[in-house]
Amino acid sequence: MTDAIRSGLPPHIAAKICGHAALDTTMGYAAIYPEDVVSHHRAFIARRRTERPSEEYRELTATEWNEFLAHFELRKVALGTCGRDYATPCQHENACVRCPLLLVDPAQMPRLQEIHANLVDRLQEARDQGWLGEVAAIETTMAAAAQKLEVMRERAAQASTVHLGMPDFRRNAGRSSAEPETPLTAAGPL
Repeated sequence: MTDAIRSGLPPHIAAKICGHAALDTTMGYAAIYPEDVVSHHRAFIARRRTERPSEEYRELTATEWNEFLAHFELRKVALGTCGRDYATPCQHENACVRCPLLLVDPAQMPRLQEIHANLVDRLQEARDQGWLGEVAAIETTMAAAAQKLEVMRERAAQASTVHLGMPDFRRNAGRSSAEPETPLTAAGPL
């Protein structure tokens, strides 16, 4: 069936020939090989290139390349890296803690915790002074910082490994399958 479908037999016809009630069953036989993926992707790219203006496919100038590299240098910020698209401005006026595109560097977690603690102090001062606009802005920033800290904690918990110790094969090493096993108790062999 795989060869028939790969040779161009439409899957719905193959399903009828095989007596499959569901097309999904037939498609289970349509194996996808790595070379198929590569060839289909190359064909897709070739089709796309024919539809695009040819002036887009030219060598970069040194100025364009330097501008491209500079954009990524500007994405490096104190807490990590900005994930915004190439050649797009910062929509959050460099309020990176609030920005969902900030990719926080795990090494900067203490710095983010310090920023969050500072925001708590600033919030109290803003409330004491009656700066309601500042209160709203600080609360928004605090919520974003808390969310980023929570994500970092979850990732750290997932990344941590549990040491299970080394397996001990000495007791079983060298035994043949014909030897009877000695029953074990908590104190050792009986």
